[in-house]
Amino acid sequence: MEEYILNEDIKVMCITAESFPNGVLAAHQKLHALFPPGKQRRYFGISRPNGKREIIYKAAVEEIADDEIGKFGVETFIIKKGTFISELVPNFMIDVSRIGKTFEKLLKQPNIDPNGYCLEMYINKTDVRLMVGIKK
Repeated sequence: MEEYILNEDIKVMCITAESFPNGVLAAHQKLHALFPPGKQRRYFGISRPNGKREIIYKAAVEEIADDEIGKFGVETFIIKKGTFISELVPNFMIDVSRIGKTFEKLLKQPNIDPNGYCLEMYINKTDVRLMVGIKK
């Protein structure tokens, strides 16, 4: 585990999964159909429990032009800058369950932000950085 710092807020456009974990792949597929992967965009997964203790998951892509949100009619979210406890998971598709297991480990840290969320930042097609906000 290591600290990872996001130095600025990131505006993203999102597709909320119909369920968790079963709807996660479909949400990412819908997002990629609207915004095909390219070098200039970063892709994310954002999750947190709701009041019923159900996990709400959003597949997200970075906004790269100010007028995009209106064009596509998708939900928006701002990933807040700050310090995160983090772990890189290489070749995550070999065993996708490593994502959940790693988040379980990150969430056990004593200084996590109770108002934060779990954040997946996809580095490329095979590697993902998993992050949970911490209080400084």
